[in-house]
Amino acid sequence: MSLIPNLTEALSQLASSETLRRAWSLLRHAPGGGVLMGQILGNLAPYTGTIRPEVLELEEGYTRVRMRDRRAVRNHLRSVHAIALMNLGEVATGVAMMSSLPEGLRGIITHLEMDYLKKARGPITAECRAPIASANERREYDVQADLTDEAGQLVARARARWLIGPATH
Repeated sequence: MSLIPNLTEALSQLASSETLRRAWSLLRHAPGGGVLMGQILGNLAPYTGTIRPEVLELEEGYTRVRMRDRRAVRNHLRSVHAIALMNLGEVATGVAMMSSLPEGLRGIITHLEMDYLKKARGPITAECRAPIASANERREYDVQADLTDEAGQLVARARARWLIGPATH
């Protein structure tokens, strides 16, 4: 018996809203818990892990996620790369949306757009509130994440459309 299928299955179960919130309730007060939660998200969605997100807050339908400014996420202008910001916006909208889902529902992003308002430098924090999804209803939800720098200045705004519907295996 291989460990990888079991790990994959365990990670897919973590993607449920209840398990996501339960994991956060265990990690949020632990030293490095937000970083560890970000690593879990990165294991669920490997591309997300490239920005090394840190979860600062997570409640039903709400999240704050931070990305450190480091060379790997910078562009030639010595600011945070546009796609790194897009990645942060996607993870914030996704975590907020997924944490709002009743059991038995899942989501997939169908549209993502970004407004870049100023050069992003230093740690960037994305904040998102998502509506609580209706049980067993297939529907699209539009959510927005505001990305701010350390001074609280808005540097970018992500708008995502998530298609939510019953999970089928």
